[in-house]
Amino acid sequence: MRSLAGQVFLLQLVVVVLVVAAGLVALVVQARRDSMADAQNRTLTAAQTFASSPGILTALDSPDPTAMLQASAEQVREAAGVDAIIVYRPDGITLTHSDPDQIGKHVIGPYAEAAEGKSFTRTFQGSLGLSVVSAVPVKAPDGSVAAVVAVPVTVGNIQNRVNRQLPVLFGVAVGSLALAGAGSALVSRRLRRQTHGLGPAEMTRMYEHHDAVLHAVREGVLIIGGDGRLLLANDEARRLLSLPADAEHHHADELGLEGDLAGLLTSERPATDEVHLAGDRLLAVNKRFTAAHGPASRVVTLRDTTELQALAGRAETAREQLRLLYDAGMRIGTTLDVTRTTEELAEVVVPRFADIATVELQDPVLRGEEPSGASTEMRRTTVVGLEGDHPLHPAGELIRFVRSHPLGAGAAGGRAVLVRDLDASEGWRAQDPGRARQVLDLGIHSLIVVPLRARGVVLGTAHYWRANGSPPFEEEDLSFAEELAARAAVCIDNARRYTREHTMAVTLQRSLLPRRVPEQTALEVAHRYLPARAGVGGDWFDVIPLSGARVALVVGDVVGHGLHAAATMGRLRTAVHNFSVLDMPPEELLGRLDELVAQLDSDEDPAAGDGQGISGATCLYAVYDPVSGQLAVATAGHPGPAVVQPGGSVDFPSLPISPPLGLGAGLPTESAELTVPEGSRLVLYTDGLIEDREHDLDVGLAALRDALSGPDRTPDATCAAVIEAMMSDRPRDDIALLVARTRRLDPGRVAEWDVPRDPAALAPVRTACVRRLEEWGLGHIGFSAELVLSELITNAIRYGSDPVRVRLLHDRTLICEVSDGSSTSPRLRRATLTDEGGRGLFLVAQFAERWGTRYTPTGKIIWAELSLHGGATPSVEGLGDALVDLWDDTAP
Repeated sequence: MRSLAGQVFLLQLVVVVLVVAAGLVALVVQARRDSMADAQNRTLTAAQTFASSPGILTALDSPDPTAMLQASAEQVREAAGVDAIIVYRPDGITLTHSDPDQIGKHVIGPYAEAAEGKSFTRTFQGSLGLSVVSAVPVKAPDGSVAAVVAVPVTVGNIQNRVNRQLPVLFGVAVGSLALAGAGSALVSRRLRRQTHGLGPAEMTRMYEHHDAVLHAVREGVLIIGGDGRLLLANDEARRLLSLPADAEHHHADELGLEGDLAGLLTSERPATDEVHLAGDRLLAVNKRFTAAHGPASRVVTLRDTTELQALAGRAETAREQLRLLYDAGMRIGTTLDVTRTTEELAEVVVPRFADIATVELQDPVLRGEEPSGASTEMRRTTVVGLEGDHPLHPAGELIRFVRSHPLGAGAAGGRAVLVRDLDASEGWRAQDPGRARQVLDLGIHSLIVVPLRARGVVLGTAHYWRANGSPPFEEEDLSFAEELAARAAVCIDNARRYTREHTMAVTLQRSLLPRRVPEQTALEVAHRYLPARAGVGGDWFDVIPLSGARVALVVGDVVGHGLHAAATMGRLRTAVHNFSVLDMPPEELLGRLDELVAQLDSDEDPAAGDGQGISGATCLYAVYDPVSGQLAVATAGHPGPAVVQPGGSVDFPSLPISPPLGLGAGLPTESAELTVPEGSRLVLYTDGLIEDREHDLDVGLAALRDALSGPDRTPDATCAAVIEAMMSDRPRDDIALLVARTRRLDPGRVAEWDVPRDPAALAPVRTACVRRLEEWGLGHIGFSAELVLSELITNAIRYGSDPVRVRLLHDRTLICEVSDGSSTSPRLRRATLTDEGGRGLFLVAQFAERWGTRYTPTGKIIWAELSLHGGATPSVEGLGDALVDLWDDTAP
């Protein structure tokens, strides 16, 4: 079976067996299918025949239908070869049956459809095997169903007839198989004699060797018969000897060869590396005889010694260019910086291909924009191969090439242009005759100009120069220069597009990040933001002043980089600002933000398939109260803050763990409250600061602790020290760092009073408040503050619940706070002419810069901020007009 003949026999035998088996299976399957079809047709025909037989309606109307129909039903059953003829009334009572015991009983089976007047044929698995039943309604003259005729038959009874034919089919199959096997054996025997028992692999190997000898080698091969006639010549022999197309079967003397060479071919002597002249070629000739291995003939090999040196040189050049292309693929485009990519291109070709290389790009490419078209005005970005002062245009200079310059022809045609001799090129010299003379004096003598084209757009050009002892460029160097430029142009275009996207993302993110820290007195704040080398991402920070001189510190991180991450960051930052206006506790704010992120993800169109949902976001929200020194912190999947004590020790407080935003699944977010000494530094950061250190969070936190430890520093100095200690050479993620030094509000600038829920208590408290304002030197706003406090305290007494407290904070503004135990929040509205009240909050809004409500665990606080200079509040003289306007429906 290892020989070709044996394998052919086996293949033929397998094919015959498969064909016979397939035919046999097809016949059996067709016979069984025909049996099933016959059973269906037989039952349906029998049922229709009996249902349409004359006298059946008369028999059904008779007093005893069974006596009139049973005999005829049995006759039809035997004639049709079915199992039974069953007739039953529409109510399911059997009138005829092959089993007399079933007469008068309720029919069993799916016959309700026939009772409704529809014929059907069904297949079911009964106790006797697979069976077919057909039911046909017997309709009265008025169209109603008088009875139903059902005819069942077991499929096995019909298949038995088919099975009796199977031995004949198997006999025919065996006979066909034997006949085909004998024929295959005869064919294989003859094939074995002709192939000498060789296997397919051996025959293929012999053919490959024969083909290699004739065509693959760079030597001419001739086979000459014993009578001196040429039997075979390969392509190389035809080229070396200039043989005609019909050279085979001609005598060697008739081939037009030199006399000594023709004599050698027809002689009876062997030859080894004999040199003979054939036209203008010197050929090394070898000749051997094959009589011992087959028919008498001569094998002659020819080798052109005149081309060996040239071929060796060209082969070495080709190998060097291939190595250079490989190195270019590895070295060009390692960064996404346009200028660096051009430098890599120049560094690859110098000095292995050119002595000097320069690259020029259009200005839009350097800015990341796409050039509008080919242009002869380009900016030189790279010069490699020259040191110090040189006559070529330096890097960074804008060059306006004249149209006669080789660059113009290259840019227009999109192909490399060769200037073999620069001294003879008028177009190149016309660019700048004085500079051209200096270039020639430097020894530069040959040039190739290659357009850098990507996606059909010329991005710039590459100039390859040769000087001094280097040979001038040749035509075959153009294809290599174009291949190298094509690879570099793709890398430059990728860097250009990255530059454009990076610039857009940076612009977007810079516009979304805080441009300055808002004015407040509770914290001294410094911050840093460092984008990753891969591009800007979704890290952000915020400092948000709140009511009661409190300040919120926010740090967040959106997974990913680019425009989508930056845009998502802007949406979340805006949401945090909006929620903070409502004076929510940190845990409630993050809970709302979690719901918002989940809603944003669900609103994304899944059909778009762009995967631009919020793949992950974390946030830390902390509120610092300068009056009590309390810090309330809640985090959603974000690293907790570091607290640097005034003495220099560093703590990482343990906080309740909550999942990242969008993954909360409705779970509540928890917060923690810390008491922070005055002068402490709160350090908030994103994970890019600590994750980039050996991919180990513990190592990153330890390094951060070391960077924060030590003598007291300002927040700005702390930021600088942390970045210097923690920053890696190539950060993989964005870094946002926020450092805030805590301050306490002077207790002398805080005043508090408990107010009984008695209208008579209003006057003493109001007097005490005015007196305290006088002590603070704020008597000039006493009237406004007294009016605001009167309205807020009156509302608390009338509509609130105990305890009622009043607090004044002397900060950048005067903050008036009235708290009570009720959670009912007042709202601003415009009173009508008939309303007796409803104008107090309107007055508060007129006199205060800001006012609002915040809820506490025990109730609410209504606060109002008044300017210390009184410029934002109405004057006392204008109070009457303002009050009159409250009752004037026609007032604007």
